[in-house]
Amino acid sequence: MSSSHGAADGRTSSFSRNMGLEALLKDVNSSLWVAEQETLANPRKAEYPVILVMGPHRSGTTLFMQWLANTGLVAYPTNLLSRFYQAPIIGAKLQLLLTDPRFNFRDELGEFVQQSEFKSENGKTKGVLAPNEFWYFWRRFLAEAGRDAWTDEELKLSMDTQTLCAELAGMMDVFQKPFAAKGLLFNYNIPFLDSIFDKVLFVQIKRDPVTNVASVLEARKRQLGSEAEWYSFKIPEYEELKNLDPIAQAAGQVHCINKAVTRGLELVGESRKLVVQYEDFCEAPQKAFDQLTEKLAMQGSEYQGPASFRVTRDAELPNRTLIQQALSGYKGE
Repeated sequence: MSSSHGAADGRTSSFSRNMGLEALLKDVNSSLWVAEQETLANPRKAEYPVILVMGPHRSGTTLFMQWLANTGLVAYPTNLLSRFYQAPIIGAKLQLLLTDPRFNFRDELGEFVQQSEFKSENGKTKGVLAPNEFWYFWRRFLAEAGRDAWTDEELKLSMDTQTLCAELAGMMDVFQKPFAAKGLLFNYNIPFLDSIFDKVLFVQIKRDPVTNVASVLEARKRQLGSEAEWYSFKIPEYEELKNLDPIAQAAGQVHCINKAVTRGLELVGESRKLVVQYEDFCEAPQKAFDQLTEKLAMQGSEYQGPASFRVTRDAELPNRTLIQQALSGYKGE
């Protein structure tokens, strides 16, 4: 099941969709939806906050989600849970049944173990319990298939927020933990999301823009075969950026997303947001853990994760000067 950001067209063979799997998942989820609706008839009130990781693609959001998943503080969309995108509460119960050590009777399902590798390829992780981007779930609540950019007003009029909130609350009730997920599809809609969730924490991931842009260009080549191909969601500025050269285009993409997230968070209460600088996080992830537990009122939790991560792509970049020049045009905005 693909979890890439962009459209299917133009993907290299290793990132192409498995159409047989897509058809099977659609059939399974349609069947489970009947039972899921019975659960939603008596919705739970959210006892835990939703944690939404925001920021540009290739900024470190996948590493942060992998790290967050391994802290044990939160529930999160796994590669297994993502397959139940239309019935996630049932999916959450099935995940517990199959993977929770409490229910592993005489090691019958011992091969389902927590994934601890911090590896991914263009946001795609490997392993039953590795974090998934959960785009199929989020897109269920958007009125037009394939469209990436929405105004807050459009979402207010078209999104089924009652079902969305009920399903997130239902999953948290199953797992008895906050639920953390990437919210990159809604980088431009933070005030709207802030308005629909009683309890939420937005985590903004910021990365050095030069290395962020360089990583975007690499991801384009890897997934689409060319730096010139647009990668990730088509943001509101897509029409302005689409005909620029690849470096200028990627620089504009990263800049505009960072700007949108920062502006959106200006309208969010201090207790409902946290800014994490990627390079600082890699150097000392425990600091992020301490900040996170404070925001979540979960002080006293013991950090047992890695002491640091290698900062990727911090060596000399071949296009560094050109990227810096492209980004310089946005200074002073």
